[in-house]
Amino acid sequence: MKKGSIAAIETFGLVDGPGIRTVVFLNGCNLRCKFCHNPEMWKMGEENYTSDEIVKKVLRSKPYFKDKGGVTFSGGEPLLQYDFLLETCKKLKKEKIHIALDTAGIGLGDYRELLKYIDLVLLDIKHITKEGFLDITCRDYLDKYKEFLKELNNSNVEVWIRQVIVPGVHDNKDYLKSLKEFIKSNINNVKRIDFLPYHKLGSEKYDKLNIINPYKDKEELDKDVCDRLYQEFMEDYNK
Repeated sequence: MKKGSIAAIETFGLVDGPGIRTVVFLNGCNLRCKFCHNPEMWKMGEENYTSDEIVKKVLRSKPYFKDKGGVTFSGGEPLLQYDFLLETCKKLKKEKIHIALDTAGIGLGDYRELLKYIDLVLLDIKHITKEGFLDITCRDYLDKYKEFLKELNNSNVEVWIRQVIVPGVHDNKDYLKSLKEFIKSNINNVKRIDFLPYHKLGSEKYDKLNIINPYKDKEELDKDVCDRLYQEFMEDYNK
């Protein structure tokens, strides 16, 4: 039986997919996003849960899921614990649990088998150019991201897009126009797009972990500004 490194398990989550959800946060991430608010999850950490233990915890909340709820695997980057995730998803699917995957699409490759058991992908977009992706994530992995998109498109899994809007990076007409074109050209079965305003929640973790915070002096994005950008984007996207 596979074991995984789990940072936290949240019950009655309402923002990580449809309905009421159990959210399982997996440790480990090979990106170093400048706006990350969970740097404590970068390292893999101890393998502290078996797949059966995760299934048992999820099933405790099954009566509350009803038609729309389920489990969401988040992180960190859950794709880095592929074997554990696959085994757990297979067991959950036997229990008819709706499974969502919150991912940046940067894992170990060969995602086809796992995606057979995923009902919804919450897909993070960091940036759409190689230069921008490298600047935001500190990793030159845009090509790896596109490899995941290829497998995702072949799977026909439902997709919700998530784009963090960082002031001075994403909040301009040129980027948003390119983002629209990128989504329409590269990602199938998109059912929802969300903009998330950059915030500084979790910034104190960098000091506690003795990690340099590259956005220490970056101003937060006003929610009203983010909402306006989103409305303009969707009006253009839906033309």
